[in-house]
Formats: sequence, C-alpha cells, structure tokens
Amino acid sequence: MSELNPLIIDLAEIMLCAGATTLLFKWLKQPVVLGYIVAGFLASPNMPYTPSVTDLHGIHIWSDIGVIFLLFALGLEFSFKKILKMGAAPIIAACAIILGMILVGISTGKFFGWRQMDCIYLGGMLAMSSTTIIFKAFDDLGLRQKPFASLVLSVLIIEDILAIVLMVMLSTLAVSQEFEGTQMLMSILKLIFFLILWFTLGLILVPLFLRKMKPVMSNETMLITSLALCLGMVVLASAVGFSAAFGAFIMGSILAETVEAEQIELLVTPIKDFFGAIFFVSVGMMVDVAIIVEYITPILCIIVSIMLGQIILSTGGFLLAGQSLKTAMQCSFSLTQIGEFAFILATLGTSLHVTSDFLYPIVVAVSVFTTFTTPYMIRFSAPAYEVVARMMPARLREKLERNSSDEEGQTEEQYDAWRSHLRKVFINILIYGVLSIAVIGIMLLFGKPLIERMIPDPWAGLVTAAITLIASAPFLWTLMLHDSLSEDMITLWKKSRESRIRLFALQLLRMVIGAAFVAFILNHTVEWMGWLVPFVVIGLVFCMTVSPLLRKRSEQVTRTLAENLAEREALEQQKNNSTN
Repeated sequence: MSELNPLIIDLAEIMLCAGATTLLFKWLKQPVVLGYIVAGFLASPNMPYTPSVTDLHGIHIWSDIGVIFLLFALGLEFSFKKILKMGAAPIIAACAIILGMILVGISTGKFFGWRQMDCIYLGGMLAMSSTTIIFKAFDDLGLRQKPFASLVLSVLIIEDILAIVLMVMLSTLAVSQEFEGTQMLMSILKLIFFLILWFTLGLILVPLFLRKMKPVMSNETMLITSLALCLGMVVLASAVGFSAAFGAFIMGSILAETVEAEQIELLVTPIKDFFGAIFFVSVGMMVDVAIIVEYITPILCIIVSIMLGQIILSTGGFLLAGQSLKTAMQCSFSLTQIGEFAFILATLGTSLHVTSDFLYPIVVAVSVFTTFTTPYMIRFSAPAYEVVARMMPARLREKLERNSSDEEGQTEEQYDAWRSHLRKVFINILIYGVLSIAVIGIMLLFGKPLIERMIPDPWAGLVTAAITLIASAPFLWTLMLHDSLSEDMITLWKKSRESRIRLFALQLLRMVIGAAFVAFILNHTVEWMGWLVPFVVIGLVFCMTVSPLLRKRSEQVTRTLAENLAEREALEQQKNNSTN
C-alpha cells in the first residue's frame, strides 16, 4: 500500500475535527469561527489527549493562502462608493474608535512591561471589532433591520479598510523596528499612491477584459480567471513591498465594481470557506493552556480594557458623529469584541518575528471570551442606557438625545456648487496626477535606460521625453482642464466677481501643476536644454490645451472610468425597475 504524505493525513485530521466542532457550535447557536479555533486546539501538539498534526509548516502555508482568500472575499463585499454614500458619521466614529482603542491597547501592554512592538501590535488587534461575529449576533437577535445595526455595519466596513492600512503600516514598522514619523508618512503616501493607481487602472482594464471574454466565460473559466487576477495582484503587491493580503483585498474591491461581482463572489465562497477554515484552525493550534494560565491576569485586564474602552470610546465617537445617546450606546455595546483581523495581525507579527510568543494565545483567549459575551452585551445596551439616562442631568440628556437627522438635512442643503466643484477638481488632480506619476516613473526607470542603449545622445533624451509626454498627455490634459466648463463652474462664474477670481486662481493652479509635470519630464530627460526649459514648457502646455485629439482621448478615458464604476449599480437599478 502506498504511503500517504503527512500533509494529507494532517489535512484529513483537521477537516474531521473542524467538521465535528462546527456542527456542535452551530447546534449551540454559537459562531462557527469558535468551532474552528477549538478544532485547531484539539488537533495541535498542545493537546496531548488527541492525535496531533505533524507538518505544522505545511499547515501554516495553507493558512497563509486562507488569509489571501479571506481578504479577497472581503474585497468582493466592499465598495468605495458605499463609503462615499455613508456620509461623515460612520467615518468619524470609526476613526475615533480605532485611534482610541489603539491607545488603550498600547497603554495596557505598557502597564505589564511588554516590549514596544508587542504593545503596538496589541493596540492594532484591539482596535478592530469582528464583522462576522456582530453580523451573526444581529441575525440571531433579529436586529439586522434596526437603524443602529445599519450604522454599526457601516462602521465595520470603514474599520475593514482601515485595518488594511494598519496592516501595511505595522509591516513597515516591523521592518524598521522603530517609529520614524518621516518613514511612516512615506509609507502612507506610497500606500495611497498604489491604492489609487491599481484601483483606477483596474476599473479601466478589468471590466473591459471581462466584457471581451464574456462569450467564453463559463463558471469554471470565471473562477479560474478571478483567482488568477487575485493571485497576480498578490504577487504585484508583494513585489512593491506590501502584504499579500493587501493585494488580494485590492483585486477583490476592483471586481466588486463589475457586473460579474455577484457571480464571482458565489464561485469563490466555497474556496474561501475551505482555506479560511484552515486559517482559523491554525489559529486554534497556537492556543497553549499553560501560557493562558500563566498570563491569566493580562488576559482578564485586556478583556476589561476592550469592554470599557469600546463602551466609552465608541459612545463618544458616535456622539461626536452626531448620533443620539441611545443610538451611540447601542452601537458601542455591539462592538465589544475582537475577531478575524486580530488573528490576521497576530499572524503577521508572528511571521515577521516581531511579537513575543505569548501574545498570540492571549489574543485568541480574549477573542473567544468576547465572542461569547457579544449577544449579551447587545441585549444589555438598552438597560444600560436607561440607567445612564436616569443618572444624567436633564439638560445634558436632552441635548444628547437630539436626533441628528435635522442637522444632517441642513448640512445637505448647504452642500453648494463650490463644494461640488472643489471635490471634482481634487479627485481629478489626485487620480490623474497618480496616473501621470506612474507613466513618468515607468519611463524613467525602464524606458530611459533601454532607449539610451539603442540611440546615442543627445537624441536618446529627446526620444524619451517625446514618448513620456505622449503617454502622459491625456492624463495631464484631464488634470488641467477636465470639468473646467461644468455646470457647477458656469453657475459659480455667473454668481459674482469674487467667484470668478477664485475660479481663475483655481484653474491657474491646475495649469501650474500640469506645467510642473512637463518641466519634471524635460529636466530628467533632456538635461542639456537648460534655460530653454521654461519656454518649452509653456509651449507644450499650450499645445496640450488646444489639442482636439488630446481632449478626445482624455474624455474617452474619463468616460470609460465613470461608466465602469457605475455599471453594476445601473444593472441593479435596471433589475429593480423590471421587478417592480
């Protein structure tokens, strides 16, 4: 009889344990994630009374793949348009909660004398509530349709995207081993640059590719293509210094804007469930009862820190966002747990060898306890509000109870043409500035050396400059002139003399930014031009602004981007109209 590979035997044991424990937890009406963690503990070497896995390295590789597909699936459920439509309340609340809980986690770690990196990673783990657990608790309690539940889920979406940013920052911090403001700022700018670049190019190219391939796209080919795009972005993200999970999330969020998103999500779900199960089982394998007993005091203190920190800071965050006291307390009591991202951050710290061995099992123990208490905390929010309301001075209670809907309505009325125009201009400069930088960077890093090997000086510089200018010209035209004759701008132009002066200054600023890009290209390609550069820049910018061909090409790019971004929404609207 042929001998089985140990990894296959280990996988069989993991699946048997996971199947049994998840059925048990489903019967007990508890989150399935806890069943996976218990299965991992039963299958780990830390449990002497049951058979344990032997190839831990192989299991951890599979769990890394699980993180990739978990983040890819999260991206498929995510939408940047949803964030824009949510308004300011969830964003303000999420930022306040995350910053506050990071400080709580760092302070708790410092209290026990832990290393700096342990404290920072603990702060990151405590900052993220569990989307899966809260979603399940709302379903079980029949609260999904309540207004406060919708607000909580909106905050969780913001937390998910901020968690990705936090992962990138912690990875950078782990490499440098020290906190440097300049380096961290450069990492954030790098993150924003690649986020905009990949998302913009993805929205232009991926829907176009899927439309062209639609005649040959079956469920099988759609699944393989989606996974290929996901893993391709994973490799690309790793190549430029980001985590694999970040690349998977970006590709998922790009595909989320396509009309095939629902089909892809349906096809990917079984794969995500399988590899995700292995990831959570591997989390359970890190549970060491001896370490939990040794660190029982820090575990209890961290649990109390999460409970009190989330209740106080989240309530304050939601009040700051304009919510009533009752809504703020209902939301804050729902967020008193940690979950999936805490495990992912713990795995990141372990894989980068920057956190201590005791931190992982501590976080798992805290997560298990807070998961069990989540439904009870949600139920307890109403009685807690009644107690607080009775103890509070009447004038303060009336002020905090004031509904924010009226104020939001007034804010909407004040959303005038100036804000609309400035928002459009800012987005144009941001997106097309990033695209221009990408074209220039590719040409200077790869195109220029290749051209210099093929063509002698000084012609090599001229050819490089010409190709770079031609490739970036549509983006520069859009940056300088797009929406310069929009309805908002015409309305503002007619409004007053002051408005015309401001509009002229804003348009001049856009032209100066475009001219700066052109000057940068010339200074790095035709260095011998010297004092002629300003005159050449002015001439080139003028030629760009009056070129009908450039106008046509830039409008085609912006139209394609806008249509692809609205395609899924338009299709859903069409389905709703036909149903009604």
